[in-house]
Amino acid sequence: MSEYVLQTHNLTKSFKGSKALDNVNLTIRKGSIYGFIGQNGAGKSTLIRIAAGLAFPTAGTVELFGETGGTGLVAARKRIGSIIESPALFPQMTAYENVEANRLLRGIPGKDSVRKVLEIVGLEGTGRKKAKNFSLGMKQRLGLAISLLGDPEFLILDEPTNGLDPMGVVEMRELLKRLNSERGITILISSHILSELYLLASHYGIIHHGELLEQLTVKELNEKCQQYVHIKVDEPAKAASVIQNKLDTTDFEVMPGGVIRLYAHLGHPGKVSTTLAASGLEIQEFMPMGEDLESFFTKRIGGAW
Repeated sequence: MSEYVLQTHNLTKSFKGSKALDNVNLTIRKGSIYGFIGQNGAGKSTLIRIAAGLAFPTAGTVELFGETGGTGLVAARKRIGSIIESPALFPQMTAYENVEANRLLRGIPGKDSVRKVLEIVGLEGTGRKKAKNFSLGMKQRLGLAISLLGDPEFLILDEPTNGLDPMGVVEMRELLKRLNSERGITILISSHILSELYLLASHYGIIHHGELLEQLTVKELNEKCQQYVHIKVDEPAKAASVIQNKLDTTDFEVMPGGVIRLYAHLGHPGKVSTTLAASGLEIQEFMPMGEDLESFFTKRIGGAW
């Protein structure tokens, strides 16, 4: 059984002589959240559409769950859920009616699955309210509910937080984290919001003018960016012991002057500060440091983001 959900092999897509994808070799491991980063026109949506079976490559192959063609690839795509561009909803229907209509269209057995996916995304209590009266965040969650029909193992999401207000972005992020951690769903997510991707993704791919420039884990990204939390407390030795034993990491340094550079738990600064304070330490300085993520990606693509 393949350890990868998605692999592309020299994937190329040309439009009127111009390459939207140029020999792309992308790999997404099972259980990961893969942040796909690139400017408009970089090739993100083209690759996503090919992976979902909505477009065909000019050259190269797509491998899903170890399947590369024929009936095997068709069957593998049944294990995928996706939101590509805006969710296609029936505006005059309720949330339940929208999901039920999609269930019937796709031939998915079991009406109970409708209630199940609405509960997962928090829309089980919308009653007779029509989709046309939903907020943008609710519409995105309804689209996600539809994509979860059939219990997919892999979600492909193209700009799922686009246009959401800050609260909607947070809700979507937490929902995707739960789907990944509690249900083991692998997620491919493209987004322009780099700070948001950093709080969500475990792996990254950077694409520019159809070329996949780099793939890296969040740990590798932190090392390249030298991201860390700068911590100054009244008892550095005690803080080092607390970090190692209570936060369960040795990924830190005690610098001259007793300043601690913590390279772990970057996405959970509140947990770090709370743990230190609960251990009786006086926190004098506490701030994220290092190169800005947006600056890193801008440098990597060789121009303005």
